[in-house]
Amino acid sequence: MRPAISVLGMGRMGSALAHALIKAGYPTTVWNRTAAKAAPLAAAGAEVAASVRDAVAASEVVIVNVSDYQATESLLRNGTVAAALKGKLVIELTSGTPDGAREAQAWAERHGLRYLDGAILATPDYIGTEAGTLLVSGPANVFEHSRAALGALGGNVQFIGEDPGLANALDSAVLALMWGALFGGLQAIAVARAETIDLGVLAKQWAATAPVIDGLVSDLIKRSAAGRYAADGETLSSVSPHYGAFHHLVDLMKARGIDRTITDGYEAVFRRAIDAGHLHDDFASLSQFMGQPA
Repeated sequence: MRPAISVLGMGRMGSALAHALIKAGYPTTVWNRTAAKAAPLAAAGAEVAASVRDAVAASEVVIVNVSDYQATESLLRNGTVAAALKGKLVIELTSGTPDGAREAQAWAERHGLRYLDGAILATPDYIGTEAGTLLVSGPANVFEHSRAALGALGGNVQFIGEDPGLANALDSAVLALMWGALFGGLQAIAVARAETIDLGVLAKQWAATAPVIDGLVSDLIKRSAAGRYAADGETLSSVSPHYGAFHHLVDLMKARGIDRTITDGYEAVFRRAIDAGHLHDDFASLSQFMGQPA
């Protein structure tokens, strides 16, 4: 028999989570601070709770998807709600920090409830599909007991480890990859516009170049994991040619008055690595200098 599940927070993501649970046959209760946002879920078959305490009391599992951990704290950490949670499972799917997740699990343990922390690597339209990815961390036995319910939310549910902060940590690492590409895209658009290159041409060049870049990033991660920073027969690119090409970009940006906030950061990392003697080493050698302050 499927456990009853309550979902707190009916934003776009929270609503998608609730819809996926209803579709998978889980008895679902929903709550939202603005009650009108829960109305479409009622039409889909969910029970709408009048209060957080009512939502918590209605189910064995409580999924939280609100704005941040502070919002979760304001909902759950009061006497009546905390008492109603005792013995139940809270699955936190709100974005937060690793330390925030660790503190939340410590609070849960002190108050007699089980806790899993998760990060959603998907937009709402992927929830409930095979491609939906959720990273989950916390006690392994609790995860295994909850695997089926989590599987209703996405076909790619990954257990990251027992440290509750690991899901958020990996989420931040993946977001760093994404934002690197997105901000790189913004920079490329600025350069293309400054030089009157049609953005359709840029799009075609990205499609052609993306597999090469994917290969470089994969190699960078692999070599960094192995600590293989010196250039060798398998090196795809060393620091020196990158640094030379980088200055062509900087010169162009200076000439066209393009914002150099991002490239100034690149310059700082390049300089630390080069000053430490890595000019002719593999590009992966720069990874030694990202984990330290400027």
